Amino acid sequence: MQSALQNRAFEMIAGDAALDLVNTLDWRFRASGAEELLGSYRDLVCFCEQAAVLTAKQARGLQRVVGESVGEKALADARSLREASAEVLYSMIEERKPATAAIRTLENFFREAHARQELRTLDGHLGWDWTRSAPKLPLWTLALRAEELMTGERMEALRECGNLECRWLFLDTSKNHTRRWCDMKVCGNRIKARRFKAAHRG
Repeated sequence: MQSALQNRAFEMIAGDAALDLVNTLDWRFRASGAEELLGSYRDLVCFCEQAAVLTAKQARGLQRVVGESVGEKALADARSLREASAEVLYSMIEERKPATAAIRTLENFFREAHARQELRTLDGHLGWDWTRSAPKLPLWTLALRAEELMTGERMEALRECGNLECRWLFLDTSKNHTRRWCDMKVCGNRIKARRFKAAHRG
């Protein structure tokens, strides 16, 4: 069934929802300033549906029942999760120690998400499911994705876009592990064009 949430299309290029979340603060390192892509709770829910951490049914339900003030709090928490994740992930790329506050923030979100789950019988086997749908469901699902990524072996494939103003994160799953750009059609071609102009200037 096609979703009713079609107000914003996100670029899902990272290979993991936790990295795509970090990338929702676009142009993070641009001198003129970053661009916030999660401008509302609706954007957050739309992102989670496109990232396949929420179903279309869950997304529609949240849009119907979540009020503005409650949604704003959930959005603020999701941004906090994003920025704590960004601090830890970029610190790993830069080979530096992450801020302790970011680690504690992630720990708190991870614990909160686990506390909202219960063991149930799902399709003939046991599995973890949410105790109930709630405004912070997008936050909890993203927190568990971040935990899974950051504590797993896939972190070895963590890379950043070679455009120093962009530096979007992604998992390099290319055959020879030589991926350099978030999207060759965007940053790759843009950087190549700049280099060509510089080489032929004057």
